[in-house]
Amino acid sequence: MIAKLAQEQEDRLLLARVWDKYEQTRRKNIPSATVFLSPREQQLAQSLLNAAGIRTGYLFDGGYEEAERKILIFLPDWAEEAGEELVFLRADFHGGDSGLTHRDILGSLMGLGITRERVGDILVSPHSADMIASPSLRELFLQEWTQAGRVRLTVTEIPREDLRIPQAQVRTIRDTVSSLRLDAVVSSAFSMSRGKASELIAAGKVNLDHVPCLKADKPVAQGAVITARGLGKARLVQAGGLTKKGRIGITIEKFV
Repeated sequence: MIAKLAQEQEDRLLLARVWDKYEQTRRKNIPSATVFLSPREQQLAQSLLNAAGIRTGYLFDGGYEEAERKILIFLPDWAEEAGEELVFLRADFHGGDSGLTHRDILGSLMGLGITRERVGDILVSPHSADMIASPSLRELFLQEWTQAGRVRLTVTEIPREDLRIPQAQVRTIRDTVSSLRLDAVVSSAFSMSRGKASELIAAGKVNLDHVPCLKADKPVAQGAVITARGLGKARLVQAGGLTKKGRIGITIEKFV
């Protein structure tokens, strides 16, 4: 089953680890959780569970509803909800507006030997950064994460409900397309010719709903997320209504 769902060795290893967690819960009747999964990895894990006919007894959790990186938690029959599978921390910056970016924060964590799969979304605000992580990292964060670049940090644990979730910055694009093919929507979202969009897709540089797509004629559903390597991310917010020339009106939000 795993071999049919995943062509790449890395994906097969991922699905094998997910299945091991499922089996651990089934055999031992205890909760178990994966590491943090990217949106694409979540899609792969969901495909595995669907193929196995597993509809209940699990959930994805990234700390807040719109989280990109999430863990997959398997629950035994006796558990109605997940336990303490995540820890929430805030790093306050010293020195006013530090200018620290997501990359700066992530780089400082890598410097501590923390791998990306053990950390969820990093929510950067002007004067602090909130972190979602594995509970096993709690003491390391509280005791050893004291600096990012030249900026001193004070780290405290916070409850889930206190997370500061930055408002996504988007630019709204309104356009018309001849059809909802992927190449047409990519052309509108990233301001390029349809031919150039087709080349990007054929080169494997475009993901549709976090999964690589090589088909320029793939239909794009309303709400779908499109990412183009080096160009950013966009969402098809609305599609519908024909112009007098028979073209389809669309509204796209491009993340900036």
